Amino acid sequence: MSGNILIVVLIVANQHLHTPMYFFLGNLSCLEIGYTSTILPRMLASLLTGDRTISVSGCIMQFNWFSSLVAVECALLAVMSYDRYLAICKPLHYAMQMNVSLCLQMVSLSWISGFLASTVTTSLLAQFTFCGPNEIDHFFCDFTPLIKLCCSDTSQMELVTFILSSIFTLPTFLLTVISYISIIASILRIPSTTKRQKAFSTCSSHLILVTIFYGTLMIVYMLPDRATVGNLNKVFSVFYTVLTPMVNPLIYSLRNKEVNRALRKALVKCVPFPQKSVKANSIC
Repeated sequence: MSGNILIVVLIVANQHLHTPMYFFLGNLSCLEIGYTSTILPRMLASLLTGDRTISVSGCIMQFNWFSSLVAVECALLAVMSYDRYLAICKPLHYAMQMNVSLCLQMVSLSWISGFLASTVTTSLLAQFTFCGPNEIDHFFCDFTPLIKLCCSDTSQMELVTFILSSIFTLPTFLLTVISYISIIASILRIPSTTKRQKAFSTCSSHLILVTIFYGTLMIVYMLPDRATVGNLNKVFSVFYTVLTPMVNPLIYSLRNKEVNRALRKALVKCVPFPQKSVKANSIC
């Protein structure tokens, strides 16, 4: 939470960070703030107090916000990878193509489509009757554990969810991978070994995080619900609910020189450092 809030404040306050790349990073940080506050406070309260109960409406609401933000993040990561592809592979066309209008359109489409897809799923889920056991075998209200508590026929619901999950994960993941492959191909053509290693270090860390995020999502939501996979779902869920929001600020922003420079300037303004007085000796 602290890392993502810090990034949003820096991007808003510093005019040098008012560029398409930081506009997308600011949106990602806002998303991660909502993402974290949807799941972790309730989970931490359960661990501290021992009260692990949640109402049906509260559970469905948590699932709605969580699934919406997951869908938005899938689209937003694809947009960010396309932005980096244009900046590195087509630098001469970047300023003309990645204009303010296109940035707003892509970000708006990511947020709207993510929340629309989740609203469809949640509205179908809310119509079901829950009976039988009232224990969710998970640390938050996810789709598969909720479906297991339904008394109604859930086959249509599962089909709709599978289709929406496929639409939001596979195309965006392929676009992200293709963008980074093109970026790596351009990096390989850099003559300087030092610059090539630096670029590889940044891109590889981005690609590892994206692979972990999309990979665990596909395992949890697209593979058949078998006992061997189902037992690992909670472990995989930790990757995209806790690990990714925690590491994203470090990988995408705080390792960036421009963000570090903006952070130092903000610290200098906010923290009054003591000034040492220097006495000059007279030469006379």
